[in-house]
Amino acid sequence: MKDHYQVIVVGGGTGGLTVAAQLLNSSNPPEVAIIEPSEKHYYQPLWTLVGAGVFPKEESERNEADFMPAGAEWIKDAVASFDPAKNKLSTKAGKELGYDYLVVSAGIQIDWDAIPGLKESVGKPGTGVVSNYSYDTVSATWETLRNFKGGVALFTEPSTAVKCGGAPQKIMYLADDAFRKQGVRDKTTIHFCSPKTSIFAVKKYADSLDKVIARKGIEPKWEHNLKALNPDKKEAIFDHKGSDITLKYDMIHVTPPQSSPNFIKQSPLATKDGWVDVNKDTLQHNKFANVFALGDNSSLPTSKTGAAIRKQAPTVVANLLSAIAGQPL
Repeated sequence: MKDHYQVIVVGGGTGGLTVAAQLLNSSNPPEVAIIEPSEKHYYQPLWTLVGAGVFPKEESERNEADFMPAGAEWIKDAVASFDPAKNKLSTKAGKELGYDYLVVSAGIQIDWDAIPGLKESVGKPGTGVVSNYSYDTVSATWETLRNFKGGVALFTEPSTAVKCGGAPQKIMYLADDAFRKQGVRDKTTIHFCSPKTSIFAVKKYADSLDKVIARKGIEPKWEHNLKALNPDKKEAIFDHKGSDITLKYDMIHVTPPQSSPNFIKQSPLATKDGWVDVNKDTLQHNKFANVFALGDNSSLPTSKTGAAIRKQAPTVVANLLSAIAGQPL
């Protein structure tokens, strides 16, 4: 491993791999290194269907090496900190690496510890607490759904940004379908608990989804933000307009709070909210001209989805190649 690269890409997920591959397939490919600690790559959109029993979770797992672009140097390490003023970063293994250009696409962090009672109960048999947001817990969602005999089923979403904004609802609709097929829907109350005041931010779609939840008999609880679980009593505590509200449950699917990775939040690259601070048109950093970012860890106003990355990656690549060539973006 060298100590300086022309382009360092942080993150071997959808965004980082896409940008690296497109850079290396360009007519004048730069030198590219990818920093990614994981040996496995997960197709996370499938986890909703894994949680609904449509696929086994193993179908979502591949070897990271199978997706590493030819010509890229894979650094199997994780970033610990950035020093963009010196065009350097440090890794958890203690290496200091320099770069001419930096692309940050490290995804989003799941904050399991933000809800007391969640980490120790999620996916554990008998707790009724499930979540599709981890490879280790997603199978428990389907085990809970298929063995459900009726009662109260809660589905939550947090007040934070989340990967795939529709996912907290998708598993709820699939659960409703499973309960009907199993003959227990008439013995089941489904609540969608959200800190928001409507089912979707765009009114046109919210109007349609309001009809869906009404047709399915799903009862929304607006301005309910999950703050703690008492798994021994099967109680969920929500903040509702500044007061604590306790709801009993027989099962609860939790969409956990999410945020920018800590090593980004604590860096000079971040906005006050923790995201990599980039121009929404160029995806270039607003302070450090040789830094670009895309995907879930960026400050872009788009949804945090693979679909968004599909449109963002070509912009990063085109502008980065222009910057390398000394041309305007």
